[in-house]
Amino acid sequence: MWRFLDILFPPRSDEAALRGISTDEFLGLVAPRLVSDTRPGTAALLSYADSRVRAAIHEAKYHGNERAFELLSLVLADYLRESDDIYRNRTSLIIPVPLGTARRKERGFNQVEEVARRAARELNLTVNASLLVRTRETVSQVSLPREKREENMRNAFRATHSIDPKHTYVLLDDVITTGATLQAAIDALREAGAEHIVPLALAH
Repeated sequence: MWRFLDILFPPRSDEAALRGISTDEFLGLVAPRLVSDTRPGTAALLSYADSRVRAAIHEAKYHGNERAFELLSLVLADYLRESDDIYRNRTSLIIPVPLGTARRKERGFNQVEEVARRAARELNLTVNASLLVRTRETVSQVSLPREKREENMRNAFRATHSIDPKHTYVLLDDVITTGATLQAAIDALREAGAEHIVPLALAH
């Protein structure tokens, strides 16, 4: 079936890469590491240097690919399941880093939120996608040199209401590079009263 459809509609290279990897193979790529560019440090679950990881991130981010969402959510769910302080803590909330209004309207979804919701359903955790909002549209971090990224993201987020300091806030983004985006989101949560923040990135 795939071969016939591929003749009519050739798959994107990233899409084809995801077809060629099994779920177990993708989960085998998980190698959590602590990225110290944020305070507190961010746990990154996959290596962005791996072409299969990049394929999944790109397909989720730009094309809403269900297979990419499935693979990335399984990675996140497995990690959270092994984190007793998150999984067994009924006050844990997953907070996806929000997109700006224009970018979300253009894509029709927030890929980080989609991954978070799928993982949360499997683990019976709660996702709060409205707690943080972007205060302004920002230039894509990819287009900026390292030294400009922190300036671009400064004060880019705010919490929509004060929050319970007893809760654990699992702050999730798809890729961490310099840490500027996650740090700005961490700062916004702290300003609203959060004391227990666990930053996570799907890839680094």
